[in-house]
Amino acid sequence: MQKLAITWLGHSAFLLRTPGGQRLLLDPWFTGNPRFPEGATPKTVDLILISHGHSDHITDVAPMAKATGAPVVGIFEITSWLGAKGVQHLEPMNKGGSITLKGLRITMTDAKHSSSFDEGGNVYLGEPAGFVIRLEDGRTIYYAGDTSLFGDMKLIAELYRPDIAFLPIGDRFTMGPDTAAIAARWLGVRQVVPMHWGTFPLLTGTPDDLREALAGTDIEVLELRPGETAE
Repeated sequence: MQKLAITWLGHSAFLLRTPGGQRLLLDPWFTGNPRFPEGATPKTVDLILISHGHSDHITDVAPMAKATGAPVVGIFEITSWLGAKGVQHLEPMNKGGSITLKGLRITMTDAKHSSSFDEGGNVYLGEPAGFVIRLEDGRTIYYAGDTSLFGDMKLIAELYRPDIAFLPIGDRFTMGPDTAAIAARWLGVRQVVPMHWGTFPLLTGTPDDLREALAGTDIEVLELRPGETAE
């Protein structure tokens, strides 16, 4: 088994190399992303997960899926929309369901947000979601997607006992650092990877704010620079 490697590609886009060597791409938004590192487009991807249909999470899904042949996991409406755009390897699911792909157990969870894509008018792309991912070494990741704080995060903790949580902290459109800190406590995680921050001036939450809100706990904040990898 390898170490889990986490690469932040700006905003909420991540490339994970799992302990079993799978390359997992989350919410790829490269085109027009001011924090995407130049030249960092992944060449090889084994699996793509999409939390919801906003352009800052889904813009580069179809190009990446076509270029790499990676299956795309998403809520039913998103996979149907991608299928109409010529994406062939699709894994539709819905909240509460679980599937096993590439040696990973993936469960779709709730998220509190919205989900649509502007194509000369807003196209409805189902409800927003998060994912719980059970890795090959038994550890569990919770990728919250774009969400506010909601009480069923306590249920996610009870059911899946995540070790690491990827949580939005930018505020205004998602949780801010104060409510992300509450989420981290409710989830019982040992580490938080902040996302959806710093991309635009409207996103005012910072990892330092999150650390301050988590003072007195043992929860680590893993702050990454765009393009940086942590193992």
